[in-house]
Amino acid sequence: MKIAPMQIPEVLLIEPDVYGDKRGFFMESWHKRKFADHGLMVDFVQDNHSRSGQGVLRGLHYQLHQPQGKLVRVVTGSVLDVAVDIRTGSPTFGQWVSTELSADNGHQLYIPPGFAHGYCVMSELADFLYKCTDYYAPQDEHGILWNDPAIGIDWPEGDFIISEKDAANSHLDAMTDVLPVYQGRQ
Repeated sequence: MKIAPMQIPEVLLIEPDVYGDKRGFFMESWHKRKFADHGLMVDFVQDNHSRSGQGVLRGLHYQLHQPQGKLVRVVTGSVLDVAVDIRTGSPTFGQWVSTELSADNGHQLYIPPGFAHGYCVMSELADFLYKCTDYYAPQDEHGILWNDPAIGIDWPEGDFIISEKDAANSHLDAMTDVLPVYQGRQ
């Protein structure tokens, strides 16, 4: 497997080895020892599965007091996946990275704690799987507005389907006094 840092080095693009033949394919989506060999030493406590239709945009979500690292992948369809650095004092604060995750490319993304996360569905349907390093805590759920001009995410063209809750999220600059503090590269 290949694990490479994105433009924000703590966010990692993972390309698993895929073994295929006329019957289909096999791949390891998570192997603790192999990931640790690449410096990714995390313990996952929860797996989630989200299904969404074309044009659905989810995010940008984060938990403040129980921050979650996430290993994300798509098993049906394709999404544009986005991570935004929200660690105050970080040299990449407010910057974002994105990549296409799809059933076809099999890529995964590791988004560490201290990042907001979101994605939009580019295919007719997408099944999105993610492993989390901490439990979901509804009372700790927060969000940043998906189209915050201060962040400037380059989303695909189109009309998005966005939940009322996500549409009511705040701008990043309105939240800097409550965001996590950068602790240096981990």
